[in-house]
Amino acid sequence: MSETEAQRTGTLRARAEIDLDALRGNVRRLRELAPGAALMAVVKADAYGHGALACARAAVEAGATWLGTATPQEALALRAPEAGLPADVRIMCWLWTPGGPWREAVEAGLDVSVSGLWALTEVTQAARAAGRPALVHLKADTGLGRSGCQPEDWAELVGAALRAEREGLVRIAGLWSHFACADEPGHPSIAAQLSRFREMVAYAEAQGARPEVRHIANSPATLTLPESHFDLVRPGIALYGVSPSPELGSSADFGLRPVMTVSASLALVKRVPGGHGVSYGHHYVTPGPTTLGLVPLGYADGIPRHASSTGPVLVEGKWRTVAGRVAMDQFVVDLGGDAPPEGTEAVLFGPGDRGEPTAEDWAQAAGTIAYEIVTRIGPRVPRVYVNAST
Repeated sequence: MSETEAQRTGTLRARAEIDLDALRGNVRRLRELAPGAALMAVVKADAYGHGALACARAAVEAGATWLGTATPQEALALRAPEAGLPADVRIMCWLWTPGGPWREAVEAGLDVSVSGLWALTEVTQAARAAGRPALVHLKADTGLGRSGCQPEDWAELVGAALRAEREGLVRIAGLWSHFACADEPGHPSIAAQLSRFREMVAYAEAQGARPEVRHIANSPATLTLPESHFDLVRPGIALYGVSPSPELGSSADFGLRPVMTVSASLALVKRVPGGHGVSYGHHYVTPGPTTLGLVPLGYADGIPRHASSTGPVLVEGKWRTVAGRVAMDQFVVDLGGDAPPEGTEAVLFGPGDRGEPTAEDWAQAAGTIAYEIVTRIGPRVPRVYVNAST
């Protein structure tokens, strides 16, 4: 979103400030942690709620040479000329369904994931129609149990892909997989998946596959498992300065800085007597005369209803707690004896520099993970980009 007068004067109802310098710094830090591998910046789901195009540009400026998305539509939007990304940046997408836009992807030069024969059939048909080979990454299911080819079917998929490659219909650009429990230190599945991945890669290469990149490392593996880095790492949530797991360490422990700060202007401040019910169901009743502040954000904006009565908010340097239920468009905080004017900033989460809560604090309050907190912030909350220029 471009800067408007409302943004300059701070009069927005709410805002999600995106610090692109922080994102660039996170990319550089992740590159330091995986010096022998290229870096794919995963910008799926609108860059985890941060804004795909702005974050993709900043990541590339900081040295990312690949971009990753879930859906082909996300990838095609980044490849569009108006996106302005360098033509040599590789863009990979992996969440395909039958009848997807294979030909458009091939013509756009996207890297596409293939988990089974049905996908290989569709992408080779698209390549034949487009008159150019498709860039495919054969995905191995090494134990996650989602997409990916099972080990017992791997020989068939590899053989078919190699035949298609000899026909000039595909190029096997990558061999890849995804961890199930890399965010749980010492989990036995980590070593098991790494071993199986090496075996499945070795088989494909023995049959004649010559991939440009082999990759399995997500954010937690990039941070803590150097043996998993291979040729390419695929950090997602870590790019945005959020730790993938409190058990692994905080963002600061890894030298990362949160990129998003969500705040709102108090819409109303009023005195109420003791015993006054607050919000739907009166799950909060004021213990005595107090001041209530109305925060104009709700679950329609991505504020989790599960954080009712628990979500933390910083108002005038003090932590407050959501009073009662989070509603669709608003929630209330009890300000005690303070009476700040309407328009006072209420900070839900940010890097924590000013003592404000973090996305992890909200995750704990809502019984979820910080990924969900940042990703679910909705389109009614304008993204305001700061430090957009390098």
